[in-house]
Amino acid sequence: MTTAPTAPSPAPDLPARILIVEDDPGMRTLIQRALQGDGFRVRSVASGDEMWDALAVGPVDLFVMDVMLPKTSGVELCRAIRNGQGTNHPGEAPLAQTPIIMVSARGEERDRVLGLEIGADDYVAKPFGQRELLARVRAVLRRGQGAAPTEVSRKETILFAGWKLDLRRRELTDPSGAVVDISGAEHDLLTSFLDNPQRVIARDRLLELSRTRLGDVSDRSIDVLVSRLRRKLGADADALIRTVRGLGYIFVAEVERV
Repeated sequence: MTTAPTAPSPAPDLPARILIVEDDPGMRTLIQRALQGDGFRVRSVASGDEMWDALAVGPVDLFVMDVMLPKTSGVELCRAIRNGQGTNHPGEAPLAQTPIIMVSARGEERDRVLGLEIGADDYVAKPFGQRELLARVRAVLRRGQGAAPTEVSRKETILFAGWKLDLRRRELTDPSGAVVDISGAEHDLLTSFLDNPQRVIARDRLLELSRTRLGDVSDRSIDVLVSRLRRKLGADADALIRTVRGLGYIFVAEVERV
């Protein structure tokens, strides 16, 4: 993983920087015009090689990535990003944490689940309308910025079983002090559990708690996200998140806000 020598952090009030990865020229132009028309700063590329080159030049806040790409698929690129490949820029969040919206001509649930399994934050099926695309982009970016504080979540750091979640920095640290990269969807699911510790959360209730954060989700999508989160929690996963057969899930650890 390489690090660029210089890359100034953008002012917080500047529009989000979006990188489109789409090999179809017509679709690429359509998406770019829609996003630019809504005020976003947009770059677009046609392949994985061009994507890595673009990331070396400057950081991005969101990917809109086609699944079917030449040479290296969007699925492989998403997995590589989540595994830490690519350029990190000083003053910016790690590239591995950058939100990814996958775009595909196939809208079946198994394709959506595959996208979630590899670390995507949302999934848009072609054909889609401009309003739907913009709504999903805004929703994913809002998740990255974090929700407004509530009475239960005013304190910015949550401790549990030796782990630490920094809500302001959206950073998860394991008991050894190592930072664990988590996607926006994984962060928001973990926050839902930490807001409701030591109580069974029915699957439909978890859907309700997470829907505003995770967008259009289903029962199976929640199961996939829980599985992803468990993998990030490693050996502690089974002791932290337990499945309650026929009911849902329970986060069993004590939670402290500091």
